[in-house]
Order: sequence, then structure tokens, then C-alpha cells
Amino acid sequence: MTAPPITELTTRAREIFRLVVEGYIETGAPVGSKLLAGADGVNLSPASIRSVLADLERAGLLSAPHTSAGRMPTESGLRLFVDGMMQVAEPTEQERATIERELANPGPVETALSRTSEALSNLSACAGVVMVPPREPRLDQFSLVPLGQGRALVVMVGEDGGIENRVIEVPAGAGPSALEQAANFISAQLQGRTLPEASQAVRHELDADRASLDAAARDLAERGLAILSEDAARRPVLIVRGQARLLDDGAVADLERVRSLIDDIERSEQVARLLDSARDAQAARIFIGSENKLFSLSGSSVIASPYRDREGRVIGVVGVIGPTRLNYARLVPMVDFTARSLGHSLGNPRG
Repeated sequence: MTAPPITELTTRAREIFRLVVEGYIETGAPVGSKLLAGADGVNLSPASIRSVLADLERAGLLSAPHTSAGRMPTESGLRLFVDGMMQVAEPTEQERATIERELANPGPVETALSRTSEALSNLSACAGVVMVPPREPRLDQFSLVPLGQGRALVVMVGEDGGIENRVIEVPAGAGPSALEQAANFISAQLQGRTLPEASQAVRHELDADRASLDAAARDLAERGLAILSEDAARRPVLIVRGQARLLDDGAVADLERVRSLIDDIERSEQVARLLDSARDAQAARIFIGSENKLFSLSGSSVIASPYRDREGRVIGVVGVIGPTRLNYARLVPMVDFTARSLGHSLGNPRG
């Protein structure tokens, strides 16, 4: 059933509807006519309120669970409320400080994104999610530095100045000359290429046996190739934190739904596709229940907002996943603020 426009509701119906939605969001329980009759500004008898509730139910905005005489909003009702009645509340100073503090810590980009997702989860009591931008820097240098005790340090430098280090085992008999020979061979193949491209080029040369390498240097080149391949493959696409927060006290009576939601979140590729559909949004995009197929069975909602680099290009999406009774008025601006802060942080050099 298509919900009526908010303008078609009477002032009395809008007020009752608002109270039901806000009461449900706060408690997670259906709201009854007696409770509504005691609300400030409602000068109606319980009988009159029940009549309004019945009208709202017929309009597809409310439903009455068979176990309760109260009403709760349908997904259509929540959508109407979010689009036409919700008054957002900006994040508090403490909430802003928490998010900015996590982003200010030095370290790899993935670590910052993980901390951001965790902070968003803590503040929202939902699962925090961050879709990581595809990070494919073009490489400029590749070095093998002997560390002693049969180990060497792989140093990869990107054209953007980023440096990544890995420690590998050195085969017996591989001296400094073998390290230099292997590093020079790999460097010749990777300059200006991304990790996947460099990995493919090195493998092609080795398979074609065009590399004039001795056995030790070839072994080292194979180990360097493994590093390139592993790094290209293990770049995370989606970071999810705080799934356990979905198992709050209010979930006890609905464990099957929560279990279904957690199972859905584990399907990281599908969650990433859902978040990716918010890339073109100017601000937070809200998916309520069955509006997205992934969470239709668990009856869950997603609030997602894109974050941008200094040139305004979208490089990822951040958001929260939780039950449909999310406090949208509080979380929408919080997700938007996190997206702006994340974009600003990633647009500046990290220590």
C-alpha cells in the first residue's frame, strides 16, 4: 500500500502519528492510546485517539501487532516520518570530539577507517561500517634491505610518497648481491604500475624465463612477487565494527531477526554493493527495511553517507546498520559529520 503524502493528514493525525513513531523509536515497543492520551498537547479522549490510530492503520502508516493493543509504524510510516516530519539534531560537542579524535591518530589509512567505524558503532549502538576506497597507488620504488638472521625488509614506495614495509624470509645462500639483483628486477617491472599490474608483470617475466637471475635472486623475486600479490588481494573493501551491539536488551524478544541481520552483515560483498549505491548521494541516504533486498528479512535499516577527497571526488561510504527503530534524527547528522571528517582527514597527510 502506498502511504499518503504528509499533507493529506490532518493536524491531529500528524501529531498522533509523530508521537507513535517517536515513542516506538525510543522504546522499541508499540504505543497504546492510553499512553498517547497522557502526552503533552494531546487533548483527545482515548476513544478519539483509537479512532485516529485506526485511520492511520488503514492508510498503511501504522500496524497493530497481534500481541499488543498498541501501534507501531510500518516501513512506509517510517519513510513518511523520515522524509516529511523528522527534525534532525546536530551531533553534540562530545560526539564530534570522539570522531575527530579517532581520525587525528597517526597510522595507516585502514587503521583510521577501522577506528572510525568502531567510534561510530559506539556512539550509535549499531554496527558501524566503512567502505574503503580502492587503494591502488602506482609504485615508484621497490627495495630489499638485509636485516640479518635470514630476513630482509621489503620497502615499497608509491608515486604518492606512501611507504609500505614487509619482512620476508631470505633463502639460504642469498647474499647482498642477490637481494640487489632481485630488487632491481622487480623495480624494472613495477614503476608506474599498481600492485596488481606489477604483480602480473613480474609473474609474466618469470614465467617466460626472460629474467637473467641466479637461483637465489629468482627465489627472492618469487618472494617479492608473493608480497605484491598478497597486498593487492588483501586490500579490505569493507570494515564492519560493533555487530555485537545489535544484541542489546531490546533484541532478546526478537533474536531470530537479529541473528538474520548479523548473518546479512557477514555478506560483505553485498553490504559493499549496498553502500556503493549511496555514492551519488549529496548527504546521508536512508534505506529502511525491505527498501533494500539484503536486509528485507531482518527488517533493518541503513544510514550511509559518501565521503570525498579534497577535489570533491567520492572515495568511499560510511554508515551504520541497525534495527528500523533507529533514532534517525540523531544518527543521520552524525553519519554526515563522520563522512565530512573522514574526507577531510584522508585529504591531509597522515603521520
